[in-house]
Amino acid sequence: MDPEYFRSDMCWGTLGTVRPHSNFHPDRDVWELQTALEKKDCGTIVRILTNRNNAQRQVLVKTFEELTQKDLGSEVKRALSGEVEALMLELLMPPLHFEAYRLQMAMAGVGTDEETLLEILCTRTGSELKEIDEVYKKMFKKDLEKELRSETSGDFAKLVVALLNKRDVAGLVYKDVETLVATLNGKKCDATPWIDILTSRDPEHLQKVLDEVEFQTGLFLDEAFDKLFSGDLRLGLKVLVQCIQNPDLYLAKRINIMKAPQTQRVMVSHCEQDLLCIRAAFLKLTGKSLYSTLQRHFKGDLLTALLNICRSED
Repeated sequence: MDPEYFRSDMCWGTLGTVRPHSNFHPDRDVWELQTALEKKDCGTIVRILTNRNNAQRQVLVKTFEELTQKDLGSEVKRALSGEVEALMLELLMPPLHFEAYRLQMAMAGVGTDEETLLEILCTRTGSELKEIDEVYKKMFKKDLEKELRSETSGDFAKLVVALLNKRDVAGLVYKDVETLVATLNGKKCDATPWIDILTSRDPEHLQKVLDEVEFQTGLFLDEAFDKLFSGDLRLGLKVLVQCIQNPDLYLAKRINIMKAPQTQRVMVSHCEQDLLCIRAAFLKLTGKSLYSTLQRHFKGDLLTALLNICRSED
């Protein structure tokens, strides 16, 4: 079993949907998985892997290798294909490895997936990001901060690096409000105070600051950012403010894209932490449950897997 999983703040919490299987017998699961993999029985593979929590899946990975002398991930690749294969492989990764993998994928190839970078950097705590940073170095033999700098530029680069190195510095609400309001009075806004303050205070403090800035200026911050910033920096500040004000709603919007890679990765990322909260936000956002919405957009074994992760109707 991966000891990093249990040391991490990212392990099972009461607001997740995927819980430890109460009648867990790894040897029995392994033999059932081996038979299903030989027969390419996707339904059985999906049933087992989506009904065990990540810690139990790590036991299955180890037990599978001990009993069969084979790698479970490699066998899944041989037996499955397409989106359901990708989802099963994502479920087999320890949580920290999965987040590091998502960051790497967001920067791989031509172009950068800025919103995935922002999603992870804005919704994870400083301690979680420190753990992800360490795992990233082990997995890819690269420094995450250097990679972020090479894939971004200008003030946006300053923002993502500041997010990676989040601090929790004591500050006075009225002073932070005064500083931010002052930046909004000119024709061109200085991004530096926004980056410095929004990445170095605790969420409760920042919520008070942002509420007071909106009250004093009479502007929603989205509107202010549209007028004063552009490009990736504007996107980054908007996402960061959304994640400070209501991270569950932001993640519900990400899931609501209803495209397999994005939807499934957000669900896998949060299924043992706070997917119940995201489900509630999704219902408020769309007027429909996540469970029933998934049924309208996906089908087959992929749908079954996503419904198992979602767990139930709201």
